[in-house]
Amino acid sequence: MPANVEIKARISSVADLLPLAIALGDDEHPQLIHQDDSFFSVPHGRLKLRVFGDGSGELIAYQRADADGPKLSDYMISPVTEPESMREALARACGLLGRVRKHRLLVLVGATRIHLDRVEGLGEFLEIEVVLQPGQSVADGDAEARGLMARLGVGPEALVSGAYLDLLRAAAVAA
Repeated sequence: MPANVEIKARISSVADLLPLAIALGDDEHPQLIHQDDSFFSVPHGRLKLRVFGDGSGELIAYQRADADGPKLSDYMISPVTEPESMREALARACGLLGRVRKHRLLVLVGATRIHLDRVEGLGEFLEIEVVLQPGQSVADGDAEARGLMARLGVGPEALVSGAYLDLLRAAAVAA
Protein backbone atom coordinates (compact mmCIF):
# COMPACT_ATOMS: atom_id res chain seq x y z
CA MET A 1 0.00 0.00 0.00
CA PRO A 2 1.41 3.46 -0.83
CA ALA A 3 2.33 5.71 2.07
CA ASN A 4 3.10 9.33 2.69
CA VAL A 5 4.00 11.62 5.53
CA GLU A 6 1.72 14.60 5.77
CA ILE A 7 1.12 17.74 7.76
CA LYS A 8 -1.78 20.15 7.88
CA ALA A 9 -1.51 23.72 9.12
CA ARG A 10 -3.88 26.67 9.31
CA ILE A 11 -2.60 29.67 7.33
CA SER A 12 -3.79 33.24 7.09
CA SER A 13 -3.65 33.50 3.31
CA VAL A 14 -3.24 31.17 0.34
CA ALA A 15 -2.36 34.23 -1.75
CA ASP A 16 0.56 35.10 0.55
CA LEU A 17 1.98 31.56 0.57
CA LEU A 18 1.53 30.84 -3.14
CA PRO A 19 4.63 32.73 -4.40
CA LEU A 20 6.82 30.95 -1.82
CA ALA A 21 5.42 27.55 -2.81
CA ILE A 22 5.90 28.27 -6.52
CA ALA A 23 9.53 29.28 -5.86
CA LEU A 24 10.12 25.86 -4.27
CA GLY A 25 8.18 23.95 -6.93
CA ASP A 26 9.02 22.21 -10.16
CA ASP A 27 6.62 24.31 -12.26
CA GLU A 28 5.66 27.95 -12.09
CA HIS A 29 1.97 27.18 -12.72
CA PRO A 30 0.14 25.49 -9.84
CA GLN A 31 -2.74 23.20 -10.70
CA LEU A 32 -6.20 24.31 -9.48
CA ILE A 33 -8.28 21.36 -8.29
CA HIS A 34 -11.90 21.46 -7.10
CA GLN A 35 -12.68 18.61 -4.69
CA ASP A 36 -15.88 17.46 -3.01
CA ASP A 37 -15.05 14.75 -0.44
CA SER A 38 -17.74 12.59 1.17
CA PHE A 39 -16.71 10.62 4.27
CA PHE A 40 -18.39 7.38 5.27
CA SER A 41 -18.65 5.45 8.50
CA VAL A 42 -16.32 2.43 8.41
CA PRO A 43 -14.92 0.14 11.13
CA HIS A 44 -11.23 0.77 10.30
CA GLY A 45 -9.53 3.98 9.23
CA ARG A 46 -11.33 6.39 6.95
CA LEU A 47 -13.15 6.05 3.65
CA LYS A 48 -13.86 9.00 1.39
CA LEU A 49 -15.24 9.46 -2.08
CA ARG A 50 -13.54 12.35 -3.85
CA VAL A 51 -15.34 13.97 -6.76
CA PHE A 52 -13.38 16.40 -8.91
CA GLY A 53 -14.68 19.46 -10.73
CA ASP A 54 -14.70 17.56 -14.04
CA GLY A 55 -17.06 14.90 -12.61
CA SER A 56 -14.45 12.15 -12.25
CA GLY A 57 -13.97 10.48 -8.90
CA GLU A 58 -11.92 8.18 -6.73
CA LEU A 59 -12.53 6.15 -3.61
CA ILE A 60 -9.78 6.55 -1.02
CA ALA A 61 -9.31 4.27 1.99
CA TYR A 62 -6.68 5.42 4.45
CA GLN A 63 -5.36 5.14 7.96
CA ARG A 64 -3.60 8.02 9.66
CA ALA A 65 -3.14 9.11 13.25
CA ASP A 66 -5.03 12.22 14.34
CA ALA A 67 -2.07 14.16 15.71
CA ASP A 68 -0.33 17.48 15.17
CA GLY A 69 2.78 17.46 13.05
CA PRO A 70 3.94 15.06 10.36
CA LYS A 71 2.19 11.69 10.43
CA LEU A 72 2.27 8.52 8.36
CA SER A 73 -0.71 7.85 6.12
CA ASP A 74 -1.27 4.45 4.46
CA TYR A 75 -3.76 4.70 1.63
CA MET A 76 -5.33 3.01 -1.36
CA ILE A 77 -6.98 4.88 -4.23
CA SER A 78 -9.49 3.31 -6.63
CA PRO A 79 -10.93 5.16 -9.65
CA VAL A 80 -14.72 5.60 -9.69
CA THR A 81 -16.56 6.10 -12.99
CA GLU A 82 -19.99 6.99 -11.49
CA PRO A 83 -19.17 9.00 -8.34
CA GLU A 84 -22.67 10.38 -7.70
CA SER A 85 -24.31 6.94 -7.64
CA MET A 86 -21.34 5.58 -5.65
CA ARG A 87 -21.89 8.33 -3.04
CA GLU A 88 -25.55 7.35 -2.71
CA ALA A 89 -24.75 3.63 -2.44
CA LEU A 90 -22.04 4.18 0.19
CA ALA A 91 -24.25 6.58 2.16
CA ARG A 92 -27.04 3.98 2.23
CA ALA A 93 -24.72 1.10 3.14
CA CYS A 94 -22.27 2.79 5.53
CA GLY A 95 -23.73 6.11 6.58
CA LEU A 96 -22.49 9.53 5.46
CA LEU A 97 -20.38 11.30 8.11
CA GLY A 98 -20.09 14.56 6.19
CA ARG A 99 -18.76 16.39 3.18
CA VAL A 100 -15.77 18.66 2.67
CA ARG A 101 -15.63 20.98 -0.32
CA LYS A 102 -12.39 22.70 -1.18
CA HIS A 103 -10.44 24.54 -3.82
CA ARG A 104 -6.86 23.33 -3.88
CA LEU A 105 -3.77 24.75 -5.51
CA LEU A 106 -1.22 21.97 -6.06
CA VAL A 107 2.51 22.67 -6.31
CA LEU A 108 4.86 19.73 -6.86
CA VAL A 109 8.33 19.68 -5.31
CA GLY A 110 9.76 16.43 -6.66
CA ALA A 111 7.46 13.68 -5.32
CA THR A 112 6.18 15.97 -2.56
CA ARG A 113 2.82 17.69 -2.94
CA ILE A 114 2.23 21.16 -1.49
CA HIS A 115 -1.50 21.87 -1.25
CA LEU A 116 -2.83 25.35 -0.58
CA ASP A 117 -6.46 24.78 0.32
CA ARG A 118 -9.52 27.00 0.68
CA VAL A 119 -11.99 24.84 2.60
CA GLU A 120 -15.67 25.87 2.67
CA GLY A 121 -16.68 26.72 6.22
CA LEU A 122 -13.14 26.46 7.63
CA GLY A 123 -10.71 28.84 5.97
CA GLU A 124 -7.28 28.43 4.43
CA PHE A 125 -4.72 25.69 5.01
CA LEU A 126 -1.37 24.32 3.95
CA GLU A 127 -1.10 20.59 3.50
CA ILE A 128 2.21 18.92 2.65
CA GLU A 129 2.27 15.29 1.50
CA VAL A 130 5.70 13.69 1.21
CA VAL A 131 5.11 10.58 -0.91
CA LEU A 132 7.54 8.01 0.46
CA GLN A 133 9.77 6.43 -2.15
CA PRO A 134 11.20 2.90 -1.89
CA GLY A 135 13.84 2.94 0.83
CA GLN A 136 12.72 6.28 2.22
CA SER A 137 11.89 6.15 5.93
CA VAL A 138 9.13 7.88 7.83
CA ALA A 139 11.85 9.93 9.55
CA ASP A 140 13.07 11.09 6.11
CA GLY A 141 9.54 12.12 5.17
CA ASP A 142 9.08 13.87 8.50
CA ALA A 143 12.30 15.85 8.00
CA GLU A 144 11.28 16.84 4.46
CA ALA A 145 7.82 17.98 5.59
CA ARG A 146 9.23 20.02 8.48
CA GLY A 147 11.89 21.53 6.20
CA LEU A 148 9.30 22.66 3.65
CA MET A 149 7.13 24.08 6.42
CA ALA A 150 10.07 26.15 7.64
CA ARG A 151 10.92 27.34 4.12
CA LEU A 152 7.31 28.41 3.67
CA GLY A 153 7.46 30.33 6.96
CA VAL A 154 4.78 28.25 8.68
CA GLY A 155 5.56 27.59 12.34
CA PRO A 156 4.65 24.53 14.40
CA GLU A 157 1.99 26.52 16.28
CA ALA A 158 -0.12 26.50 13.08
CA LEU A 159 -0.30 22.69 12.90
CA VAL A 160 -3.70 21.04 13.21
CA SER A 161 -4.63 17.42 13.82
CA GLY A 162 -7.30 15.32 12.16
CA ALA A 163 -8.98 15.72 8.81
CA TYR A 164 -10.91 18.72 7.52
CA LEU A 165 -14.08 16.77 8.31
CA ASP A 166 -13.05 16.61 11.99
CA LEU A 167 -12.48 20.37 12.05
CA LEU A 168 -15.85 21.04 10.39
CA ARG A 169 -17.64 18.77 12.86
CA ALA A 170 -15.91 20.45 15.82
CA ALA A 171 -16.85 23.89 14.49
CA ALA A 172 -20.49 22.78 14.14
CA VAL A 173 -20.54 21.56 17.77
CA ALA A 174 -18.96 24.81 19.01
CA ALA A 175 -21.49 26.96 17.11
